[in-house]
Amino acid sequence: MAKRVVTREALELEDRLVWLNRTAKVVKGGRRFGFAALVVVGDRKGVVGFGLGKAAEANIAINKGIEAAKKNLYRIPLRGTTIPHAITVKYEATRLVLRPAAPGTGLIAGGAVRAVLEVLGVQDILAKVIGSSNPHNVVRATFKALMDLEDAVAIAQRRNISLQKLFKGTHE
Repeated sequence: MAKRVVTREALELEDRLVWLNRTAKVVKGGRRFGFAALVVVGDRKGVVGFGLGKAAEANIAINKGIEAAKKNLYRIPLRGTTIPHAITVKYEATRLVLRPAAPGTGLIAGGAVRAVLEVLGVQDILAKVIGSSNPHNVVRATFKALMDLEDAVAIAQRRNISLQKLFKGTHE
């Protein structure tokens, strides 16, 4: 899994709140509340990142999550408005299936996967979460799948063959 880290200069990033969790600690004077925010950011052109922020107030937790996500950006290879190939990944108890779709299909995904793919800029894809739908695990599974994607040029270079030979499919 090669990291495709991106510097954040000159990027117009859009953020999306995936999950906001409220926690409570019971103390002598009552309850103390805390918030944890899971946030994804992206430029809708193939760059995406995620971060977790925690604070006593929700808006501060969200801002911390956005800053953490901006420090954790990756460039993902896309093919037009979809992904280069189908992929299935497992992260903890979450299994995720991503399949490319024809133009006009739309973004068929739920919850956390949808948020990540929207800010990434994917418009045509089929996604299915199998197993645990915990937002943290789903986001991490989505990133694991996106990081494992390879475009045709990278595969041809890795195999030391031309693009024509790659698509010809001859087994000589």
